Amino acid sequence: MSVIANTTVISNFASIDHIDLLRQLYRVLYISTEVYGEIQVGIEEGYRFYSGIEQLIYPFVESGWIRLTSMADEQELRFFGELPSRLHLGEASCLAIAQQRGWILLTDDKAAREEAARRRVPISGSVGCLVLAVERGLCTLEQANFWLSEMVRLGYRSPVTDLASLLKPWPKR
Repeated sequence: MSVIANTTVISNFASIDHIDLLRQLYRVLYISTEVYGEIQVGIEEGYRFYSGIEQLIYPFVESGWIRLTSMADEQELRFFGELPSRLHLGEASCLAIAQQRGWILLTDDKAAREEAARRRVPISGSVGCLVLAVERGLCTLEQANFWLSEMVRLGYRSPVTDLASLLKPWPKR
């Protein structure tokens, strides 16, 4: 299943210099043109962790694993227009695309998560990505917890401080 990310998740992983973990998890990650616009604003505002992100984005670079997409049809645009105004453009566009294409939405924004859940759009966020990374053996629990603490130190409002309770129990042999 394809995955589309809102700015919040991209920012959290970029800010701790581990955006590549998203590539390891999903191979290809989509962002909407509206999210790209929010990233451009972030660059203009001095968020250095976005520096060089264009080198990861297709079509700017042929080998880019972050794929730029936009609302492609009337249904997506109609759904986008029906979403509550409290959602930012990036959140709303990603939600519209995920809803219509049957994709997973990555967001840490509370309002976007609530709206996605209400509309039965599959969601995850930074915490879910860290848990998945541990479950897939891409990092240890200690490393993931350290990254989470770094995200929190930099401003992320995490619902948890320790990922251990979110890990699936291993089957007994």
